[in-house]
Amino acid sequence: MRKLLLLVLIACALSSNAQTKKKKISKTNKNVTVVEKKKVVYQVFTRLFGNTNTTNKPWGTLEENGVGKFNDFTDKALQEIKKLGVTHIWYTGVPHHALVRDYTNIGISNDDPEVVKGRAGSPYAVKDYYNVNPDLAVNPANRLQEFEALIARTHKNGLQLLIDIVPNHIARKYEGKNNPKGVRDFGADDDTSVEYARNNNFYYIPGQAFQVPTSDNYKPLNGESNPMIDGKFSENPAKWTGNGSRLAKPDINDWYETVKVNYGVRPDGSKDFPELPAGYDKKSYKEHYAFWKDKDVPSSWKKFKDIALYWTAKGVDGFRYDMAEMVPYEFWSYMNSAIKMKNPNAFLLAEVYNPNEYRNYIRLGKMDYLYDKVETYDYLKDVIRGKKNPDGLSAIQNNMKDIEHHMLHFLDNHDEQRLACADFAGSGERGKPLMVVSALMSSSPTMIYFGQEVGEAGTIDGGFGKPTRTSIFDYVGVPNHQRWMNNKQFDGGQLSSSEKDLRDFYKRLLNFTIKSDALMGQFQEIQTVNRQQTANYGENVYSFVRWSASEKLIVVSNISPDNESTFSLQIPSDVVKIWKLKDGNYTVKDQLYGNSFTLKVTQGVGSVKLTVKPSESFVLKL
Repeated sequence: MRKLLLLVLIACALSSNAQTKKKKISKTNKNVTVVEKKKVVYQVFTRLFGNTNTTNKPWGTLEENGVGKFNDFTDKALQEIKKLGVTHIWYTGVPHHALVRDYTNIGISNDDPEVVKGRAGSPYAVKDYYNVNPDLAVNPANRLQEFEALIARTHKNGLQLLIDIVPNHIARKYEGKNNPKGVRDFGADDDTSVEYARNNNFYYIPGQAFQVPTSDNYKPLNGESNPMIDGKFSENPAKWTGNGSRLAKPDINDWYETVKVNYGVRPDGSKDFPELPAGYDKKSYKEHYAFWKDKDVPSSWKKFKDIALYWTAKGVDGFRYDMAEMVPYEFWSYMNSAIKMKNPNAFLLAEVYNPNEYRNYIRLGKMDYLYDKVETYDYLKDVIRGKKNPDGLSAIQNNMKDIEHHMLHFLDNHDEQRLACADFAGSGERGKPLMVVSALMSSSPTMIYFGQEVGEAGTIDGGFGKPTRTSIFDYVGVPNHQRWMNNKQFDGGQLSSSEKDLRDFYKRLLNFTIKSDALMGQFQEIQTVNRQQTANYGENVYSFVRWSASEKLIVVSNISPDNESTFSLQIPSDVVKIWKLKDGNYTVKDQLYGNSFTLKVTQGVGSVKLTVKPSESFVLKL
């Protein structure tokens, strides 16, 4: 394995609004300055990426609608993803999850459609954590080897990779057919006569059998005949459902295809495990690891740590944790510190939606990154839909400046409505200024969802999954992405001119982000002064500055899809002073498309005359 220069990351849990992060490291007695840069995550729904079939029959089978494979991520495909400005690829839906297809010939039991969502199944109802989805392999019997080859191919092409781990819940019919020697299956040693025991992997409803949820508006497989659809599923006693429902017959809107994992949290919410002492929010992952080394922890903790270390040993560079806030942060401290001891550069990303818990999961749970969904994403969505103006973005950024580096920014993912759909931005072009603001206002990583860069609008009705989102439950195609894929040539050969232009925009923007020093430095909004003092400054224009010791940026975005704005952008005196600019004229150049403008400083105040078209942005470098 080739030796890599170790990239040392400066801890920024307490202050990510510091100057450009630098640390000297030594290799062969030479001091080298390494500057951390922004990361870009490309989320791809693995099952859909390489599918060229355009049938898109609602509730269609794999044979009717097609499916992508690990092998579709060719060297060419991965190189084109990397050229987009991507550093990490998140292969979504890799662990073997419940689905409606017969693989009994390779020793996999059939799943009951009454506890599977859709036909292709939810990737968050994992059935076997020590193997991968058989749908994704050319030869399902060799599916693990095919994924291992993809890991190697991803690394060869200069990308790091993430997969999902879903510690809060597992499939209703979990079967660890591939457990390493000595690994006991989930629930194998549970005392099912009690609702709760510390080392039980599940919570039980003693004396009651599970009942399949029913609804007048939903039938498994859309009413198709199947020998396993009989209104029954054998589970006695019933277990709590994944979202915490304690009903033997969960509601049709519950996560009925999954069961809740017990982490030693009693039914009353109290904790039945050691808690981190005061001050551990300021301690390193090594100190967290040392704390847990001699502690007795619940069985589920050990099982999920073993799963994470199994995939880490195979070369997986990090994980995206589903619904992390439904699992106590003490467990995350235990598992994440163990992962970091094996791979200090592991990329650990968590889905957390409660702002009051952000700092606990970062500082105590040792997460690298959390979704910035409830704050930045939701606000930008309201702006483009005309419900708010962009002024409030400044407060969001400033209120989170102690953790902003850890709050991953995105505008599209598998759970959310597509950025280009009619219910969100309305087109990929209208989403461009949102993307500029989202990608440039923070030092955190940026994430895009495959197809976003070519304007995918999620218009397909897959069956269980409905339009505006790309279905994660069905065998479907992704039309705009398929045009870029161009029968697996991965050259954009079938894209329209506007789709090519949109992808070019993303390529320019993302590549700039991963090279810029200023984006890891200071942020200051200049929105307030321009809204108050600048004539003709449009209501939906948003502006801010970013800088480091070596780079100074002025960012202006017109989020309005309809109105052009012409104004003289003001750079306030405090920024001019920090930047040490004397009175005079300075050339500033747009880093997206290369146009040059003049920054004029008069009596310590700067100004740049601009005309910003609808949905246009400028990233002006001094």
